Amino acid sequence: MNRSLTTAIVDRHYPQRTVVGVDHVAAGTRPTAVVRFDGHPPLVVQCSETIEAVRTEAALTRAVRARTDVPVPAVLAAGTVDEQAYAVTEFRSGTDLHAAFTDSPPAVRRDIARQFGRYLGQLHAAFSFDSCGGLTRAADPRGDDRLVAAGPDWDPWLVEYGRRAVRRLPPEFDPLRDRLSDCLDAAPIDRATPRLFPWDLRPGNALVADGAVSAVLDWERPMAAPPALALAKTEYLVADWYVDEPEPLRAALREGYGEVRPVPTPRPVHRVVAIADSAVDSRGVVTNTGYPERDRAASVAFHRSALLRALDR
Repeated sequence: MNRSLTTAIVDRHYPQRTVVGVDHVAAGTRPTAVVRFDGHPPLVVQCSETIEAVRTEAALTRAVRARTDVPVPAVLAAGTVDEQAYAVTEFRSGTDLHAAFTDSPPAVRRDIARQFGRYLGQLHAAFSFDSCGGLTRAADPRGDDRLVAAGPDWDPWLVEYGRRAVRRLPPEFDPLRDRLSDCLDAAPIDRATPRLFPWDLRPGNALVADGAVSAVLDWERPMAAPPALALAKTEYLVADWYVDEPEPLRAALREGYGEVRPVPTPRPVHRVVAIADSAVDSRGVVTNTGYPERDRAASVAFHRSALLRALDR
């Protein structure tokens, strides 16, 4: 996102403010910038692929703010400039949790994991759907944005989602493909009501201040899925990703979830799908685990070991 585009977006909505700085954010896959003003709080400008994607994400974040305690930045404006879709959101202060989590004392890490579990529990309590899949906006007689899932229910979606994740894995995972396929083929029926699937709920998308999460960021491409899948993936991204002994963090996360609603029990298929889905990003690149981040070879070994543990459960 270049500076001229960023200032054009800001000028459309805040013409009386004087821009004194534009800081481009390197993290994430979407162009993002923090805009600073003379005499006003900073704002965040983020571009997206389509205006409908922006509006769907905005509808979700408004609902999350209204129905839960999850600290989500408010969406202040949305639109298009020169065919580029964008959203303007409030700026939340805090330290990048991805960098701070590993170095935090164990008690602080457990408290943060418990917060993530409580957030996930609240999201599951607040959002239920008739089917799985990507969420879209639907007309509501009250004039509000209503989110609906566009896919099939239960196992047809879960198994196909898992197959797509396995297909994205690079050649280093080839020795596991038959076992992964067998696990998906033998998946027992999961008839749990689909819930919101915050598929990227992790420290890398959060800010922390004074030992507490101050913001949870990045709600793009929202989905509905079996709650056990969301729990398995959040455990992997919050606990396994960062420490050598993840069980205390997993236990804390489940405790936080259990403060809100009964804790689902992930089966091997949920863990396999969660890990395979986490191992490669949306660009097809192997995700580097931990902080400081492991290199590609070490990350491939990490994901492979996690898949083997899930298969052997």
